[in-house]
Amino acid sequence: MSFNLKPVDTVESISREDFKKNYLDKRKPLIIKGLTKDWPAREKWSTDYFKEIAGDIEVKLVDNSKADPTKVINASIATMKFGEYLDLIKREPTQLRIFFFNLFKHRPELINDVKVPKELMGGFIESMPAMFFGGSSAFTFLHYDIDLPHLFHTHFGGRKHIILFDYKWKKRLYCVPNTTYALEDYDVANPDFEKFPALKGVEGYEVFLEHGDTLFMPTGMWHWMRYVDGSFSLSLRAWDRSITRKMASVWSLFMHGAVDSAIKIVFRERYAIWREKLAFKIADKELKRNKPKGSVA
Repeated sequence: MSFNLKPVDTVESISREDFKKNYLDKRKPLIIKGLTKDWPAREKWSTDYFKEIAGDIEVKLVDNSKADPTKVINASIATMKFGEYLDLIKREPTQLRIFFFNLFKHRPELINDVKVPKELMGGFIESMPAMFFGGSSAFTFLHYDIDLPHLFHTHFGGRKHIILFDYKWKKRLYCVPNTTYALEDYDVANPDFEKFPALKGVEGYEVFLEHGDTLFMPTGMWHWMRYVDGSFSLSLRAWDRSITRKMASVWSLFMHGAVDSAIKIVFRERYAIWREKLAFKIADKELKRNKPKGSVA
């Protein structure tokens, strides 16, 4: 069984006015197939090309393992030469991923291969283009971005399976208190509704990105991603125009970053156990609150 998932709207191109009215203002995701049609990166970027220009860089790797409660989220488990890693994901399935990698810092000329879509909206954080690489057995845990940006997520070199949820489902998704991620004990692609009853009835979106596709994810959107093929993505981030959303971003960085890390250092595993139990209580309470009147539990 799965969530109640529907496809994401897909367009070849879109005007600034239509994008703002129907997607940005409504906080609704969108696939733009032709956004990268005039990007040099669309034809130029590949694992072989990156190996040639940056294969000697040492990169930090993460995998599918459940987060260690005593460490920061996405703590690296190993390091490898970038070129060796690219050969690995091209050659065979692996859970190893490169998370939030600023390749542009090492090879700044790569920025010329990308065209930031300022014709659609403003507020882009041009100093923070982030790249993500994964093998065909790798996936990212269900989360939303801690600083609450809008995301333009473009995929290259293969396919990527993505499941999205609106922010409003936070409690029903068993969000771990003081964090921006959900419990890692259920399979997002095939959830167990008996063990996690609050998941039943949750509505979301399902996406399969191919080479050159761009997915717009509005601020606060939950996302889970699985690499169908060994491949990579680029995320361009943009602030929301709203002052209240900017304030929420600062608060989230403080509360879910600095404060959570400090508590984790002090209380370690006791804190992890406590907040996982609390995630169940919050989800169960939210499920009961939203149960239609007259229904039988």
